[in-house]
Amino acid sequence: MRVEVRDVSVTIDGNHILRGVSTVAEPGRFLGIVGPNGSGKSTLLRTLYRSVRPDEGTISIGGDDVWATLTARQAAQRRAIVAQDSALDFDFSVADVVAMGRAPHKSMFARDTTDDRHIVAESLDAVDMGWAAQRLVATLSGGERQRVYLARALAQRAPVLVLDEPTNHLDVRAQLELLELVRSLGLTTIAALHDLDHAASYCDAVTVLHGGRTVAHGSPTEVLTPKLVHNVFGVRAHIGEHPLTGRPHITVAPADIIITTRSTP
Repeated sequence: MRVEVRDVSVTIDGNHILRGVSTVAEPGRFLGIVGPNGSGKSTLLRTLYRSVRPDEGTISIGGDDVWATLTARQAAQRRAIVAQDSALDFDFSVADVVAMGRAPHKSMFARDTTDDRHIVAESLDAVDMGWAAQRLVATLSGGERQRVYLARALAQRAPVLVLDEPTNHLDVRAQLELLELVRSLGLTTIAALHDLDHAASYCDAVTVLHGGRTVAHGSPTEVLTPKLVHNVFGVRAHIGEHPLTGRPHITVAPADIIITTRSTP
């Protein structure tokens, strides 16, 4: 399902956070949102999942305006969220947390049905966490918890997946495993990412934000050039092919680093 953001502006407490931001996520593709801290990445995602209402502009999922046309329940049936912090769920079992993803499809006090339980089990299996269904979320590692929250999003059966810094606080193996998993799902995916190499390696398209504005949008190889990375992030960058995966690969260094050639003894 296609997601389109058109000329979205947001002002919070007199501060202009987003200024006419536009981007698009094509059906079944992975869109990365990148930019320095304070560029508006998380705010942009919050407008999409109805946490922050834009002052101007439109956000549509499947051609319907998230704010003007869809109800909160209808919007939740079209897009699922994996937010940065979900510590609220720590006292629940894994299965209970994932079952929360069924809420947009049920009345407020409806009990879980056989179909709901089947979807929960399927969602846990999809993220290789079926073994932990009865464990408390608090007993899991950070990477395991993030998989559980992804399973909860999958249980919504929404065609659009929104992730806000999904690799935060994860070790390098858990980061790569999570991104490989997300990429394999075939959903329209929009993720705010800090790591430029992750964006280059896993995303089909990248939108770069700077100062609350869209400064570039396109494929990672088109957008994440050494010049743009230097201008937006203030670092030097080398873009090449990853020797192990063959995917685009970015390495960065401080802008003022002195390049030296190490001699062989």
